Amino acid sequence: MGVLTYVLVLVFAVLTALLFMGSSGPQPTKYLNDTYDYIIVGGGSAGAVLATRLSEDRESSVLLLEAGGTGDSNWFINPPLTGALIQKSSEDWNYLTEPQQHAAFGMKEQRGSWPRGKVLGGCSSINMMVYIRGSRHDYDNWAKEGCEGWSYKDVLPYFLKSEDAQTDELKNSVFHSTGGELSVSHIGHTGLSEVFLNGGHELGFKAQDTCHGPDQIGFCKMEATVRGGRRASTYSEFLKSAMNRKNLHVGVNSLVAKVLIENGRAEGVEVIRDGKSVTIRARKEVVLSGGAVNTPQLLMLSGVGPRGHLQDMGIDVKADLPVGDNLQDHLMVFLQVLTNTTMPLSAENVGNVWTMADYFLHKKGAIATTGIEGSAFLFNDGSITSDNGNPPDIQVHLESVHAFTKNEKSFENMNFKEEVRDLLFSSPARPSSFVLLPILLHPKSRGTIRLKSKDLNHYPAIDPQYLQHSDDIDTFLKGIRFLEGLLDTKPMKAIGATLNNSIPMYSLCKDYKFRSDDFWKCFVQQISVTVYHPIGTCRMGRADDSTAVVDPQLRVKGIKHLRVVDASIMRNIPSGNTNAPAIMIAEKAADMIRGKDTVEKWKEQIRGHI
Repeated sequence: MGVLTYVLVLVFAVLTALLFMGSSGPQPTKYLNDTYDYIIVGGGSAGAVLATRLSEDRESSVLLLEAGGTGDSNWFINPPLTGALIQKSSEDWNYLTEPQQHAAFGMKEQRGSWPRGKVLGGCSSINMMVYIRGSRHDYDNWAKEGCEGWSYKDVLPYFLKSEDAQTDELKNSVFHSTGGELSVSHIGHTGLSEVFLNGGHELGFKAQDTCHGPDQIGFCKMEATVRGGRRASTYSEFLKSAMNRKNLHVGVNSLVAKVLIENGRAEGVEVIRDGKSVTIRARKEVVLSGGAVNTPQLLMLSGVGPRGHLQDMGIDVKADLPVGDNLQDHLMVFLQVLTNTTMPLSAENVGNVWTMADYFLHKKGAIATTGIEGSAFLFNDGSITSDNGNPPDIQVHLESVHAFTKNEKSFENMNFKEEVRDLLFSSPARPSSFVLLPILLHPKSRGTIRLKSKDLNHYPAIDPQYLQHSDDIDTFLKGIRFLEGLLDTKPMKAIGATLNNSIPMYSLCKDYKFRSDDFWKCFVQQISVTVYHPIGTCRMGRADDSTAVVDPQLRVKGIKHLRVVDASIMRNIPSGNTNAPAIMIAEKAADMIRGKDTVEKWKEQIRGHI
């Protein structure tokens, strides 16, 4: 039995306790007003933070609308190790991409699965809790391309404002902070992270406690949004306590059908709630925080989008803007690595009464970790410093779970074909293994979000056009070749780490010589999957930028009193996981909307260090 499946069974013993802890505290608003100062659509990673900050001004009334529920009754949200089991639940939108032409060959109909949070906290409530901000060069490049106020120097204080570092290594860094709402912890458990870091050091890279220092390039311990052995989502960390405020209303199970735009101004929203359509007005602003899929969908349904597409859909055009263009996402591929040690998390060392008791009584041990213990950031030319002024090309995750075994369920939700799934999940329990995940950080391929109909209940057409640009496969190949070199280091050899063609998953490309270029290219096209990081579909840019939907103040061009605050505004995808940047965007947007500067303390902290 796979380790996460085993945990799923055993954790049942403590579900009652977890349910009680999750459902305590303030509850969503039952009856909503007709009018508020601010209406925020989407209670996810960004929306929950924005609602918390705007409602700090007690004279302002704030309404947060979320299509999903609280998630308090989903027992698998809180234990970090069971995070992957939330996919395909009622807290997931359960999206599928359009059929891909150059990727997803191992998926049914060549459609990739796209989990998206449909719950308070959004993707921060269903993700794998990785905390990565990206490269300083990502944000400096945004600023150089016309996004004034979004350089690394501008955004770093907002990352710091949110953070509440839990470990001494982070607390003692000028690039980290304590006292914010969002817990950031080191969550290594198995010892594999030390092997990983030592292997990188042998190759000449820095082995460091954090990849958030002056230089992102190198190997580092994984940081995660975990507090006291429980998931730290924007719902649990920010919003939940704010829901006690009288000026903040939170409406769950409330699906916004349309932004009401009259005479070039956003006046309010039309909401489907309790089976009825309700109109709610905004005195000051409507803010969309639905994410890179739902926000462009709602804008287009409201008449803001590409003129030709809206006309084809029979929608009156309120503003002709490139909504839904510029879709970018990170792709990853699983490389299962055999080892002769018992370090990886397995059914034996996780699914026992002592481990369960350690978590139930103390919120410690293997179940209190995510299973992702290390990360690395690399250039595709093998350079070991970032003096060239560019962000990295490749990210690597070290996953310490002995996954892809018989009966393993944690990755079966990827829409794999039956025959592919049977190969992927057929490894024996012995010998144990761990997983290396090379990630394509800056794909050259670009996709789109488009409507399929005017019916709100019809999911949009999600077409990331994965691997459409040949350079993307070439970069993947360089990342895999790097990992082959990593496995040849003394620390890796000491634990017997090897890529072996006896591993069933590698039979997917048995027509090619094992570990040849053609083999790896075939493998990438077969099973590369999303890292859950879609961005860019309401791109930020200058007023005269024809590719931009919002200006650097995040105001929708041509529509007054309408803003977008979520990952869809990112100009280009950051070098790393996107949850922390989405939270930063909300923090910065709150200051823009309120006309305040709340980060002077952190500006002073970093002065002279960047």
